[in-house]
This record gives sequence, C-alpha cells and structure tokens, in this order.
Amino acid sequence: MKVTHTLPILATAALMAATAASADSFSLSGTRSAMQSDISFNVMQSAGQGQIKLRPKVQPKVHARTTTISSRSRSFQAFSGISTAADLKSLIAWAEAGPKGYDAVQYGAKRLPPQRPTQMTIGEIYRWIDRTPGQQHAIGRYQFIPATLRSLVRQAGLSKNDRFTPKLQDGLADILLADAGFVSFKKGEISRHRFMENLARIWAGFPTASGRSYYHGYAGNKAVISWNEFDAVMRKIFATKRG
Repeated sequence: MKVTHTLPILATAALMAATAASADSFSLSGTRSAMQSDISFNVMQSAGQGQIKLRPKVQPKVHARTTTISSRSRSFQAFSGISTAADLKSLIAWAEAGPKGYDAVQYGAKRLPPQRPTQMTIGEIYRWIDRTPGQQHAIGRYQFIPATLRSLVRQAGLSKNDRFTPKLQDGLADILLADAGFVSFKKGEISRHRFMENLARIWAGFPTASGRSYYHGYAGNKAVISWNEFDAVMRKIFATKRG
C-alpha cells in the first residue's frame, strides 16, 4: 500500500498476518529521541539524512500490571510499569501484526520469505521483495512496507547485513513514533487526539476521528478499532508520567 507521504504508510491488520493507519507530513528534522524498553534512539539531522545513534539503556526491574481493553472479538493488554512507548508499540502491533508479532508477514503474500523475518538480514528481506513482485510485502511487528522499510533503514544508517531482530524492528518503529509527534505529545505541545490522528496516518489499522481508517478501502484497508476505543486505550497508556 502506498500514499503520498514523507514516509509511506504501513500495511494494516486487515491485510496482514493477523488471523486471525497530522494533517502534516512527517519529516526527520532537528533532534528528537523516542524511548523503547531497552534502547534509546537519538535521531539527529545531518547534511544528507538522519542518523541514529544507539546507546544501551539499563532498565529497572519492574512488576508489570496489565489492563485489558476489549475490541470486537479481540482484546488488547496494556502492560503498565515499563514505558509508555513500549505500551504504545504493543498497541500498534496488536492492530497491525496479530499473534505472529515480529515474524508477521502480510497475509495476502502468496510467496512467503524463505525464513522467519527475525532470522533474516535486511538484505535478504530486500531480495525476497524484489523476487516476488505483484504481491503485498508488509513485514514484521509494525508491518513495514518496502518503501517505508528502505527509508527507515537509510535514516538509521543500518547495513543490509543487519538482522531484522525484534530490537531492530522496535528501533525503526521508534523513528515513526517520533515522526508522529511522540515527544511533542509527551511535552504537551500537541493534543492526544492530534497525536492519534498522526498515528492513523502511519498505521492504517488505527481510525481517524471519522471512525474510519485514513486509508479505508485502499487495498482492503480498514480500521480494526473504533475511535472511542482507540481514545480509551491511549488515555490508559498515557495516564501516568512514565517514560
């Protein structure tokens, strides 16, 4: 799936491995950081493209509490006590990838990768994409489509030899969260609903305020959660001042 954006959108759960989505364009300008559970990604603008510098981040041991929010026949569990970024990425994965998580492949793909995505290098994923034209290729926990994946890999300064591990996938998702305004939202510079709209323009499984996916009907896309449900989950995730 493809629309005109600085970063192309990702495939929705309606077309993915789950069995069982700013009115402004997104750009990597200035300096920003988005935190995940075990690594910090600092994205800084350079002359040509953004570069990611990774530094290990020691996490305190926590006893996570869970809250369950039901939507249709599925439920989402928000794990409290780690970080808001980790909980938000879990919500994205729930809407986009389904139970296969980091190894999810768009369910409409007839010619699957030769190995589980997490066992493949980025270069091997590129070769699978190039050798299987005419089908959907959204891949991983965040259902990166080819154009998005290539863009993020370039911005991150990654190599084709890097393995498509869960940690790498989470890091690429952090870049997209930063583009959606994660830091600005945490600082109170944009509203929760503005942030939700931005997320919906990246991940098609999320609804806009209209209740429909921003990409509704495009390649079968549709929102998998209502706007009110989406809002309720976001309120719970960001109810406390966690990182």
